[in-house]
Amino acid sequence: MSGSSSRPSFPRRRHLYTDGGARPNPGPGGWAAIVVDPESGGIEELSGGEPATTNNRMELTAAIRALEAQPAGSELDVYTDSRYVRQGITQWLPRWIRRGWKRPGDEEVKNRDLWQRLAEAESRHRVRWHWLRGHAGNEQNERADQLASAEIAKHAPTVKPGAVASDRDPPAETRVDVESYLKVRCSNGRGEWIVLLVHDQDQRQLSGRGEGTTANRLELEAGLALLRSTPPELTLAVHAGDYLRRGASEWLAGWKRAGWRTGAGDAVKNVDLWRAIDRELAGRQIFWRGNPEGALAKDLSRRLNEAGG
Repeated sequence: MSGSSSRPSFPRRRHLYTDGGARPNPGPGGWAAIVVDPESGGIEELSGGEPATTNNRMELTAAIRALEAQPAGSELDVYTDSRYVRQGITQWLPRWIRRGWKRPGDEEVKNRDLWQRLAEAESRHRVRWHWLRGHAGNEQNERADQLASAEIAKHAPTVKPGAVASDRDPPAETRVDVESYLKVRCSNGRGEWIVLLVHDQDQRQLSGRGEGTTANRLELEAGLALLRSTPPELTLAVHAGDYLRRGASEWLAGWKRAGWRTGAGDAVKNVDLWRAIDRELAGRQIFWRGNPEGALAKDLSRRLNEAGG
């Protein structure tokens, strides 16, 4: 009888890209996962959502559903832009289990139901966990974000006055009074920002510059100038970069509850500007949009060049 290896046979390795979020946080949420078979080039997309949830629960759900969809015993590389998920599964989970799902101070682990489900799903496979920076040009991460955003829009209720919305069109009965567009340029700590406001047929321009600064900080300064220059009773559509857009519509509420700490426990950067923006957002109705594109983006670049001298 010929000899044979006792080594188990595992399905070939797959790459899983997961993303999730809620807008606002907490609020309607969506999750998505992209499953890539690097050998065949095959791609599978998974997504779903809930009407009331949080960023962290959607990030966890994305990872869970991606793992649960794979054949038992798969070899998987999971890529997430959530430090909460990556650190939780690789660092915190063993301590939580030893302590009976308690954190220091006898505090119950948040989202315990999902962490237990994720641990169970992971145990069925060979998994390597990777963190990648969101919105940094990774094609599959960007696609997962698009799918999750689409699910959020599906599960979002009609916006009421005083609410902050993101990435979807206003309800038919809502009139947008001011369309606004932000653009920032920064190099070696020096930069400029510009804001274009369109109200009916009128246009108005704001601009500023900074030394020893960053692009993110300039974007917040531009957003703050926009809010302070616009009467709070007007409904705004704001076209801006991810840092301002997602910070205002997704992250801000969680930061405040956590004492201006991120999900990883770090101090929120540019907290002075975020606090000021938070005060200005109170009672407003805002629809957040992505960066301007096409001819408008070129026009803003031209205006920025002229404003910057």
